[in-house]
Amino acid sequence: MEKLDYLDKLIIRELLKNSRRSIRELARNLNIPSSTLHDRVKRLIRKGVIRGFTVLLDEEKLGYTVKALILVNVEGKHIIDVEKEIAKHPNVQIVLDITGEFDIAVIAVFKNIVELDHFIKQLLKNPYIKQTRTSIAFRIVKQTHEIPLS
Repeated sequence: MEKLDYLDKLIIRELLKNSRRSIRELARNLNIPSSTLHDRVKRLIRKGVIRGFTVLLDEEKLGYTVKALILVNVEGKHIIDVEKEIAKHPNVQIVLDITGEFDIAVIAVFKNIVELDHFIKQLLKNPYIKQTRTSIAFRIVKQTHEIPLS
């Protein structure tokens, strides 16, 4: 586990808010030299704390109006293979290996119910998938990549 100091945490919080800002602007906001910020960010990337920079999309504005949680029950010795296969699908956002009644939880987005239906039917063609249970989200209450950095 990587130990973060106060400045590392400040940098990460600021990058989570808006990673598009220039090093110069971010350094000015944090009241530190640009070279210090640059070195810190490079170190955080090298150590794997920061894995990349991304864009947050408005899924609905792009036509993805259906967000689904799909629980999957798999024959035990094939869980990892099934997870890898599901993860390849472009509509899949998250694949979780879970405990409990089901083995895998999938969060995926679709343009409509027909796409979701097709996805589920394709899943069920896999001989190692025993069953699925799907819930459709009515609305997203919270979606973030932030975590407490205490």
